[in-house]
Amino acid sequence: MEEINRTLFLWINATPNSPEWLLSLATFIARDLIAIVPLLIVMLWLWGPREQVASQRTLVLKTGMALIYALSISWCISQLLPHPRPFVIGLGHQFLSHAADDSYPSDHGTTIFTFALAFICWHRLWSGVILLLTGIAIAWSRVYLGVHWPLDMLGGFLVGMLGCLASNLAWQLYGSRMLALTHQIYRALFALPIRKGWVRG
Repeated sequence: MEEINRTLFLWINATPNSPEWLLSLATFIARDLIAIVPLLIVMLWLWGPREQVASQRTLVLKTGMALIYALSISWCISQLLPHPRPFVIGLGHQFLSHAADDSYPSDHGTTIFTFALAFICWHRLWSGVILLLTGIAIAWSRVYLGVHWPLDMLGGFLVGMLGCLASNLAWQLYGSRMLALTHQIYRALFALPIRKGWVRG
């Protein structure tokens, strides 16, 4: 597997001869496109058709729980199975500044793939597919720029699956109570914007 990982990395990784526009595009995707996750969470919680707000907030909370579980699993795996990044061992070319911490599984990959899988499972297939394609783009860009291995991204996808499974199981135990509590806290903190009609109550 390690040999396959290295071969795939060198096949995807950019070189000093790679087009400048492609490096710039990959940098934007690798560094900034992940912002779609918090933006969608905020938008789905605060706004939307009145008849859909309840289901949107259920989606947001289940997805948030899945992210917490997935990132916790990811952290545990990185502690148990530390793996250096490509540039740490001097393989390939690095075009994105990054700390020399453990690479497996990718936090970016875990986050976006958990989000995509959550939308596939609990929202609509088309929205999940769009997020999945976004995740693939992020995965490609971070390998292309030399800060991750291809299997780091596959690991993020698999951990995302585990996070969604854990969230779904946990939701059956305490999801409704957590949703009610979250609503109470939200309405207390956002009482003025709700009264003004800026956000949904």
